[in-house]
Amino acid sequence: MADEKENKVVEKAPAKKAPAKKTTTTTKKATTTKATTAKKTTATKAAAKKAEPAKKVETKKVEAKNEELVAKATVKYERISSRKVKIVADLIRGKNAEEALAILQFTPKAGSEVLVKLLKSAIANAVNTKQMAESKLYVAEIYSNQGPTLKRIRAAAKGSAVRIRKRTSHTTIVLKERV
Repeated sequence: MADEKENKVVEKAPAKKAPAKKTTTTTKKATTTKATTAKKTTATKAAAKKAEPAKKVETKKVEAKNEELVAKATVKYERISSRKVKIVADLIRGKNAEEALAILQFTPKAGSEVLVKLLKSAIANAVNTKQMAESKLYVAEIYSNQGPTLKRIRAAAKGSAVRIRKRTSHTTIVLKERV
């Protein structure tokens, strides 16, 4: 009789919005079945995890082949706003490396000085480390992201203070060879 009382299902009255809930009391048999199902689910998850890295390795091999044709240069924590750099970066995106250098040298913007140095570095990386032909290089990607902002305080009227934000940026140039 004691076992029958433990295995009984007790139904509660259904609420207006929620469906009827069933509660059961657990016995030794129920806990063993839960443990075996938990082991099965962890075993299937482990098998799925083992299968996933094989796919990732294949994609890395494909990316490694593409990276051989790419030369990259990055400057981080440059003390100029990324908005100012993006204006100039849009001028040289997709252009040949030599043409991009000429454009940057005659552009009267603050971001052009940063990009001239960066483009020269990317060209040097392409020629020296990747053995790419300098005449075939073009700017495949160029982007400038916001870096950390240095926050300073300046005295203002009536004893108050004003926040000065000195913005920084992270800029990257990716060069590829034209086919």
